[in-house]
Amino acid sequence: MQTGHNYPKAPITEAIIDLRAELPESVGLIELQQAHQGEEHSYPRSDQRNIAMGQLQVGKEVATTASTKPIGYVFRSADDKQVYQARFDGFTMSRLAPYKDWLSFRDEARRLWELYVAAATPQKVVRVAVRYINRIEIPLPLDDINEYLRTGPEVSSDLPQALEGFFMRLKIPLDDIKCLCLLNEAIIEPVTPTSVSVALDIDVFRTEEVPQGDEDLWELLEKLRNRKNEIFEACITDKARELFE
Repeated sequence: MQTGHNYPKAPITEAIIDLRAELPESVGLIELQQAHQGEEHSYPRSDQRNIAMGQLQVGKEVATTASTKPIGYVFRSADDKQVYQARFDGFTMSRLAPYKDWLSFRDEARRLWELYVAAATPQKVVRVAVRYINRIEIPLPLDDINEYLRTGPEVSSDLPQALEGFFMRLKIPLDDIKCLCLLNEAIIEPVTPTSVSVALDIDVFRTEEVPQGDEDLWELLEKLRNRKNEIFEACITDKARELFE
């Protein structure tokens, strides 16, 4: 199995490092906002993130109510390419295309995570994840999608082989690193009429025996990133790799 390398035309549309955590009950929006102190120049856009809530009451009459509840903040760079979230349930760092490299992305996530830890004082990390969302543009005409994908839908030979759309979701145990992989693959709206767009979404995460020490935590993230690379390479063919060179 190949372990991956930096492709000149990498199909990555979003890279994500996600650290879910349990916070003290005393932490409020003021503390979460402190994770932005000193970052106003690098991340000038700040928005409160809310979650929609609904309630259904059944009695003599049926009534519904809807409301929103704040769960944290989203901070964005001026070009919207770098985004981090400070929430009551954890921290998320995202890098949108064009993606540069893992080292710069990881180091920025770690720096901002330290700001989040100082402001929100998490008591326990409960989930660690590395997720990469790829968009593979396959040129037309396309006779067989398996020319590009090693992990994909298998259509009975008794049926027509042409596909106009599909969605596939796999949950794969990674027992050797005590993790799981959620792999989503689908045909999505193409960028141009001369291509087929395939989304390849790889989410590698751990929810059990999550390390709490800082060095151990980021060492685990390295393992997740390496395994993500292996899974990506296992899903594509050499013909697909040619698209990224």
